[in-house]
Amino acid sequence: MMAISRILASITQYISEAAMRIFAPNDDAYPLIGIQPFTGEPYKGAADNW
Repeated sequence: MMAISRILASITQYISEAAMRIFAPNDDAYPLIGIQPFTGEPYKGAADNW
């Protein structure tokens, strides 16, 4: 009987840790750069011959 309660406790802990990981705040460290404007010159190559 004690083994069953240990198994159920470990299953509950496993599922709750997974749920906490899924619903936790985002911990990505991506820079907030936004959209970058185009400041170069257009390519005048083969693409103009369409």
